[in-house]
Amino acid sequence: MFWRNRITSAENAIKAIQSGSRVVIGHACGEPQTLVEAMVAQAERLENVEIVHMVAMGKAKYCQPGMERHFRHNALFVGGSTRKAVQEGRADYTPCFFSEIPRLFTNGCLPVDVALIQVSKPDNHGYCSFGVSVDYTRPAALAAKTVIAEVNEEMPRTLGDCFIHVSQIDYIVETSVPLIELPKPEISQVEEKIGYHVAQLVEDGSTLQLGIGAIPDAVLLFLKDKKDLGIHTEMFSDGVVELVEAGVITNAAKTLHPGKIVANFLMGTKKLYDFVNDNPMVEMYSVDYTNDPFVIAKNHKMVSINSALQVDLTGQVCADTIGYKQYSGVGGQVDFVRGASRSPGGKSVIALPSTAMGGKLSRIVTSLDEGASVTTSRNDVHFVVTEYGIADLRGKSLRQRAAALIQIAHPNFRENLSKTFKNRFN
Repeated sequence: MFWRNRITSAENAIKAIQSGSRVVIGHACGEPQTLVEAMVAQAERLENVEIVHMVAMGKAKYCQPGMERHFRHNALFVGGSTRKAVQEGRADYTPCFFSEIPRLFTNGCLPVDVALIQVSKPDNHGYCSFGVSVDYTRPAALAAKTVIAEVNEEMPRTLGDCFIHVSQIDYIVETSVPLIELPKPEISQVEEKIGYHVAQLVEDGSTLQLGIGAIPDAVLLFLKDKKDLGIHTEMFSDGVVELVEAGVITNAAKTLHPGKIVANFLMGTKKLYDFVNDNPMVEMYSVDYTNDPFVIAKNHKMVSINSALQVDLTGQVCADTIGYKQYSGVGGQVDFVRGASRSPGGKSVIALPSTAMGGKLSRIVTSLDEGASVTTSRNDVHFVVTEYGIADLRGKSLRQRAAALIQIAHPNFRENLSKTFKNRFN
């Protein structure tokens, strides 16, 4: 086949990256590990290379101290392996709604010199699937001047609008490497209680958006008596597979893409990756489609479930900073909050433990910490859930909101919160 002459070694392919280039790396568990390692190995010949991506699930060696002359990471979402570099000023954070990131690559804001991607083996027609990471990765590749693809035998072939033809790839590096896996989180009693409360808001026939972590997985534990649930989300993990196998998630009641699970990236174990491989129930799309609030709203009874670091007594949500320090990013939270709000019968849920620091700090606060960003405005919030219950903020005055939020705060902090409430509103 004609594309065979594009096969080369990772070392040779990475030579296409020059000093001063902007390089976009495939997202999350779709990170092309072999290509990233080869790029870091050539650091000495490179200067001022900008590395752009969201969640780095690899080691992110380009962020380590001593790499500053060679690489500068521009995070569109801050993850565990890049957080220290951002907080210490050795890397940057660029705020942007997840749904709008592809536009940065296509409208001239962040032109892409090189895209490092990971895809499945070509099919008989020469098409490779982006597999577990379509999100911004496919738009970046289609906009890039140079595309370097790690064609991994282990990458599942997912379906949907998630393909690239080999003719659009400049360098092909063949590998057979296990994908990065995200182990299932341990669920605490607090998270179980939160999951129970959130599940009470989910009606039969609802379509769900779920985030990452123990709270979304805890919600799934309490949905086993529901019927005909659907999924339209930016990502999902192993818990969704279990509910499909149990006959709870059928997607039969969906008003958009009925019968289909819709997502843009996946994070989980090999069980998840095997489940999605060539599975016609699962359709993967770029994030500018899945996370478009107007697209989301076409799903009737849409329920978005997201987390937060703090919620103040007016309903303002901080989910991405701890004071002045950038902790994560806005991601798709606001995309789905607004999409669910527009959905007929839709609900948006912010779920969080009532305390942090081993119970020393309340997450329900009189005001957000100095320097904290407002991720989701108080005008957008519907429900806030802790292990102590549900606060419905829809149509509530500031006085009513504060009272409802104090009721779901940890009992140890309610007295002080109530004093502030009385001083502010009496």
